[in-house]
Amino acid sequence: MSIKLHIKKGDMVCVIAGDSKGQQGKVLKVEASKGVAYVEKVNIVKKATKPNAKNTQGGIVEQEAPVHISNLQLIDPKSGKPTRVGIKVTAEGKKVRIAKKSGEEIK
Repeated sequence: MSIKLHIKKGDMVCVIAGDSKGQQGKVLKVEASKGVAYVEKVNIVKKATKPNAKNTQGGIVEQEAPVHISNLQLIDPKSGKPTRVGIKVTAEGKKVRIAKKSGEEIK
C-alpha cells in the first residue's frame, strides 16, 4: 500500500529533524511504501563493499541513506525557505501543489 506524499523525485527539500537537520538537497528517490526518501548529499553513510563488476577494487563506499518523509520539508521556490505543501485545483480542474508560505505553484 502506497500513500500520497507531499514530496516527489527532483524536489529541493530541507531536513527539519535528525542528525542532518538544516541540510538541503535534491530528492533522488522516494519509496512511498516505506515512507522514506533519498536526498542528495544528506545522511551519508559508509558501507563496506566486496569487489564486483562495478567496483573491482571493493572497499568503503559513501552513499546516501534514507530519510523519513516526516523529517523533510519542501523548499519554497520564491523565498528559498522551507514551507508546507498545499493542493489547489486550477480552472482546468487539474490539481497542483502550492507552497503555503508564498502561494507559488511547485513545478
